[in-house]
Order: sequence, then structure tokens, then C-alpha cells
Amino acid sequence: MKNLFKKASALMMAFILLLGLVTTPIHAVPPLFTIESENALLSSDLQVVTEIYGQPKPGFSGSGFVWMQNSGTITFTVTVPETGMYAISTRYMQELSADGRLQYLSVNGVTKGSYMLPYTTTWNDFNFGFHKLNQGSNTIELKAGWGFAYFDTFTVDHAVLDPLDVQPVLTDSEATPETQLLMNYLTEVYGNHIISGQQEIYGGGNDGNTELEFDWINNLTGKYPAIRGFDFMNYNPLYGWEDGTTDRMIDWVNNRDGIATASWHINVPRNFTTYQLGEHVDWKEATYKPTETNFNTANAVIPGTKEYQYVMMTIEDLAEQLLILQDNNVPVIFRPYHEAEGNGGLNGEGAWFWWASAGADVYKQLWDLLYTELTETYGLHNLIWTYNSYVYNTSPAWYPGDDQVDIVGYDKYNTIYNRNDGLSGVPNEDAITSIFYQLVDLTNGTKMVAMTENDTIPSVQNLTEEKSGWLYFCPWYGEHLMSSAFNDPATLTTLYQSDYVITLDELPNLKVNPPNPSTSITPATVEFDKNAPSPSDITISLNLNGNTLNALRVGTNALTASQDYILNGNTLLLKKEFLAGLPAGDHSIVFDINQGQDPVLKVKIVDSIPGANAVISPANATFDKAVNLAQDISVSLTLNGKQLTSITNGNYTLVLGQDYTASNSGVVLGKSYLSTLSLGQHAITFHFNGGNNAVLTVNAVDSSVSVPSGDLTIQAFNGNTSSSTNGISPHFKVMNSGDAPIQLSDVKLRYYYTIDGEEAQSFWSDWASIGSANVTSKFVKLATPVAGADYYLEVGFTSSAGMLNPGQSAEIQARFSKNNWSNYNQANDYSFKASASQFVNNEQVTGYINDQLAWGNEP
Repeated sequence: MKNLFKKASALMMAFILLLGLVTTPIHAVPPLFTIESENALLSSDLQVVTEIYGQPKPGFSGSGFVWMQNSGTITFTVTVPETGMYAISTRYMQELSADGRLQYLSVNGVTKGSYMLPYTTTWNDFNFGFHKLNQGSNTIELKAGWGFAYFDTFTVDHAVLDPLDVQPVLTDSEATPETQLLMNYLTEVYGNHIISGQQEIYGGGNDGNTELEFDWINNLTGKYPAIRGFDFMNYNPLYGWEDGTTDRMIDWVNNRDGIATASWHINVPRNFTTYQLGEHVDWKEATYKPTETNFNTANAVIPGTKEYQYVMMTIEDLAEQLLILQDNNVPVIFRPYHEAEGNGGLNGEGAWFWWASAGADVYKQLWDLLYTELTETYGLHNLIWTYNSYVYNTSPAWYPGDDQVDIVGYDKYNTIYNRNDGLSGVPNEDAITSIFYQLVDLTNGTKMVAMTENDTIPSVQNLTEEKSGWLYFCPWYGEHLMSSAFNDPATLTTLYQSDYVITLDELPNLKVNPPNPSTSITPATVEFDKNAPSPSDITISLNLNGNTLNALRVGTNALTASQDYILNGNTLLLKKEFLAGLPAGDHSIVFDINQGQDPVLKVKIVDSIPGANAVISPANATFDKAVNLAQDISVSLTLNGKQLTSITNGNYTLVLGQDYTASNSGVVLGKSYLSTLSLGQHAITFHFNGGNNAVLTVNAVDSSVSVPSGDLTIQAFNGNTSSSTNGISPHFKVMNSGDAPIQLSDVKLRYYYTIDGEEAQSFWSDWASIGSANVTSKFVKLATPVAGADYYLEVGFTSSAGMLNPGQSAEIQARFSKNNWSNYNQANDYSFKASASQFVNNEQVTGYINDQLAWGNEP
């Protein structure tokens, strides 16, 4: 009875918060607030104009627009009806830099971050994201960073927040019942409450008292955290020792009825060159920092290498402990290879840990190796996979993928560094809501987002007012929790005693109690041809095991009984009319069961009518980024009964109305978007609701960029001249045959070949006169294969490679292979020359300076 009132209050708060999250006020046009920039408070160094250097800029509203050069501030006030999250945006033009121009936004005197305004020669909208405004008057200021942009209007409106409705579908379809039950609970809580957590100390700290932080919380608040953070770092091949972590995890979950999460600070030897696999290494001679070891992370994903063998040893030690937990019915929110991106970047330049030092692509291969080994080789199915992300513009490139991530985590350390609340010397209780929703957008709202580590816990007031739906918080141990510089005791007490925060005593029973086994379905995978001569309903048999089917769901959408499906006893018919309405591709239908694991039906929708594909014209186009030559690209559509659903470039989905316009007869790709493309070829993919995709190959050039006066000559030969080989070994000599120095970081080489069987590939620089560490590489698949090539290897150089003076050269001895070591046929490769055994001029290896062709002939 003592918890009855709190439970009722919690339900009421959940209902109120849910309303705030899923029901956004409906606004008439115009939005809540819009101001012409010329009517804002302008610093003296800003001008209101209608043209730039005599060139009119038509399309602005009002009497003109504000021209911000390399300094200045634009300030305005807005009155809002209630404290909460609001979207701030501007209508602008920025035609100086294709790389963007930096500006700073402040709200009520507090800097909210820096923003790069993209290049555009037409008036466009830019969203500064969601920010908390207080009921009543608020002051908003935009300050020039790199400046040089034009501002027409500023708009403030109610934020349209993601509903935070995540389905309890684990990436591991064989997850144990306990793991699925935990996932069910987490998705129920997400967006309605935040779960309390705390990291324990490891390695014998606190004089061996692992309960210090937990007892401190209980003495202060009368509560214990629901989630306990552990670390598997001491189970390793070097100095590994039994510190009781696994036993404490079993006790926390099975005896204290809590939830366990675990990270993995796995170390490598400082001197990996002299290290012999299996030998004991003192912990002082081990590290996880890339600056303290010569461990080559790029080799760690290549079978047969010493690094790969070491990683497999670490996985074996880890699996031994996880299997003990699985045998004891303990599910784990597992957070391996965390905080990978560090300070940002694609190539590991910001890495804090060895597992990220080789860059995003290798990191994802390392994650895939761990995921595959644990789930398939060791049969571990008690893990909820949690990936640590950041919100840099490069962060999406590090994401391992929806099929191997269950939760996205963020580690908040901003009381001392990276602070944005305008205060100092006190805990930073900001809910960092803008970051939260950026992480939600990383997976389009399909994954839960948690504060997997932190110093200061956000105040419950900020969390609820800002509708910041973090799944859980988990402060690091020691001073990060117990020092008043990081957490105010009064705020912490209010937080732990709040109805919004779930503590250990409020967790439900997360144990699976037979004899109520989970429901199963047969078959688990089906295919439906929406254009078969006589399409039929699909029959699914259910073994309910005494359970009840609540609903069928595709994503967040529930199917309609009798219309989309018919359930008759243990037989379910998926209606052909419903299946025909799904777009071609793979879909997951979740059977929402009242208890136990929710089975998932995999449905493949195909469209088999020959000649029914939509067609685009042209299939190839060139875009010149030179400002005076940049033009929109028009593409004709022949839909053949299909509908255009989206347009993508790699992982980026173009925005209708911003990046392109569309009609039933054609699409116009805007030059403002095309100007953001890097030089070279880009595959712009047109997606339709049936049939095949269509691809437009755009070759981005820039005729305004002149090639430096230094001439380039490329000589090459192949170290391996066998027609069939599992390794291609090109040797390159880059020569400055001109009369001016060439910066090597401006140079790229391309070696063209046929892959002969699609497979991931790896590159090695065995030796380079400028140092192999200064050689970079990437594999590029041609959008349109040509004779002798469907791929090229691009070799580049870091800024540390230095320069080539006239007459100087640099040599690189390289190798590359497919990761499964299958053979290439070199005989038909464009850049291969079997006759050369020493350096000779090779015009079929192309060279570029500042992305402009400077040597050779492209195929």
C-alpha cells in the first residue's frame, strides 16, 4: 500500500508527459513567431541591404535583409506561452563557402552552440534545433563566427518532438526470455520515466568497497539506483584476474532484483611488437589509449594477423564470463567499444581508445566481428547491444547499423568541459535535450537513447520541462557522483524521490516464470509478390502457449484486425490487400504478445512485373561547382505506375522542397544541394514504391579551381603479376616533374580494377619513403562499371607526409585483398601491366591534385 499513491502519481505524470511528447500543438500559418531581420536589434557593423556588390538578391521578404560579414550580432526577443522546447530557424543565403560558415546562437545570454550554415545561392531555411525557452520573454542572439551570410527572417515555433515509441524488437532474434522481458520493460518506460543508474568502481578501488557509491546514494536519498554499471576490463589475456565482477552481476540481478549494464575497457600491450600471444603482461604495461601503444587496429579485423588473433583471445575471455551470466539467467545491457569517435573525425584522429584509432570503417568491422562471434560462435543471447554515439557531423558514419544496435548511448561530461549553460563552479544540471533528439534522429526514432555515463545528473525539472526522454542515467564513480562540484545533494535527493525517476524498489519482477513459455510462429520468413498472377493471403500458424495476441505492428503502426489480418484460433491470415500496399523490400511484422518474447515475422515484398520499373533520364550528369556556372539538374521521370518515395545519396536522404522539387513528370535537383557534393562521382538513387531503384550518376567538378603549377608523373608496376591472385600488389612512384613544390596531402592516386566477387577489402602500405603511417586509402565502387574496372583504390597522404620539391619523388609499396581472401583476376584490370617489373610511366594509374586530374587517363 505504501507505494500505491506514488504509482498512481507516476501513471498520471507518465500520461501528462506522453501527451506532451506525442501531441504537438496545431498551428495556423504563420508560426508562433517570425521577425524580419531588419526589425531585430542589429550591432553597428551590420547593414540592411537588398543587393550585394551591386547584385540584387531577389526573393527576400520585408524591406531588405541583413548582411553579416565577419562580425556582428542580431538580437531579438520572443514571448512564449509556456516553458518548454521550441524550434529556432532562420531564412538565409550563404554563397561564399561550400564548406559552410560558422555562426553562434545564444538564448537568454547562454551560448547554445556553433552552427555551420550550408552553402546556398538561393534563400533557404536553416534549423538551429530545439531549445528551452521560459514562459514569457526570451532573448535570442545570433553572432558571427566566420560570418559572411545574409539573413532574411527568424522564426520560433513549438518543437515537434519524436513520440519516442520504440518497439521491443531485439537485434538478436534468439534472445533469451529474460533479455526479451527486460527489453519489453525498457521500451514501456522509455519517454515516460528515466531509470536511475550508477557505475561501480572496479579494479579494487575504494579499498575494495564496491558498495561505497550505492550506500552513499541510499544514505542521502533513501533509495538505491535501479541499474548498476559494471566493467569486464579485468577479464583479459594480459594480466587478467578474478575481481568478482561476474558474481556481483549475478547477485545484483538475481538477489537484489536490479538491472545490469556493462562496459569493456579491454586493454592491449603497450609494446605489441615484442608481445607474444598468451604471455603475461603487467597491467602497467597495458593500455587502452592509442597514443600509448603500437597496436595496429587496422589489422585487428584481418584474419591471420597477430592483432586479429589477440582480439579473438579477448573475445574468448569475455564470452566465458557472459556465458556464466547467461547460464544464471542474467541479461546485460552491454556497451562494448564505447566512446569510439572521441573528439570527432572519420579516420580515428579524435580517438580516445585503441578500438577507434583506425577510423569509422574499421571500427564498424570490429563491432561486427564482436557481435558475430558472441552471438553465433559462442551462442550468447542475453545481450542488449548498446552503442555510444556523438553528435558531430561525422558521427553517423560510425554507427554499426540498426541490425546490431539495440540502444544508442551518450556519455555526458559537461560540468567542467563542454559546458553550455553559462554557469561555472556549480553542477551542470542541463538536460542536453537538443543532443538527445539529435541522437533520436540518428536512427529515425527506432532505437532508445540513454545517458550511459555522466557526471552531473540533469535536474528532474529540466528533464520534465524539456521532455528530455533519456532512458536512464548512470554517473561514473567517485567524485563524479559524490563531489558537490558535480552533484548537488539537494537536487539529487529531489531527483531520486521524484515520481519521474525509477529506483531499485520500483522495478517490476523481471524474472521469467515458467510454465508460460513464449509464443512462436511458423513460418518466420515469408515472401509476397505483389504482382503475381493470383496473389494469395499468407497463412501463419501460432503456438500461443496460453498467451494472448495484443496486436500486429509494422514499425510504430498497428495493423487493423479483419482488414489487414484475420485471426482464427491459432491460424492468422495476412491479407493480400495489406501486403500489396507495402513497398518492395524487407519488412518486420511484430506479434505483440501479452507476455514473453514477441515473435517477429520477416516479410519480403517483391514486384515481378517485367518492364514495370520507373525510369529516369538522363542517367549521367555533370555539375560544375563554380559559382557562376552552377545550375540545377533536371531529371525526367517515366513512372510506369510507380510513385517516387525518396531520393538518397549514400546514407543521406534528400529533403523535398530543400534539396529538390518533384512532380509526376520530373525532379529538379537544386544547385544549393549539389554545391555541397565533394568533387568526383556520386550515385543519386531514386527510390520508388515498387520495382527497381534508378541511379543518376552526378560527376561534380569545379572549373574555378586551378591545378597548381607543379606537374605530376605517376610511375608504377605490380609486385605480383599472376593473372589469378588473392592479393594485388601495386607499387607507386609519385614524381614532381614540374617547377613548383607540391603538397602531398593535395595528391591522390587511383588504381582501377575489377573486384571479381563483391566483398569487403583491406589495404596495407608495406613500405613508403614518406612513412606508411602517412599513407591513406579507400575503396570506391564505380557507379557505372567500365571496361576493366568496377572499383578503384584511391591512395592519399596525410598532412604529415610533407611536400615534393621539383624533381623529388615518393614511393609506396602497397597491397590489398578481399577479406575472405578470394582471388582477383588481374588480367582484365585497367591499371594492371604484367610486363613491367620496375617503375615505368603508367597513364592508366591516374593522379590528382586538389581533386583535379593531373596525370593519366581515366577508364
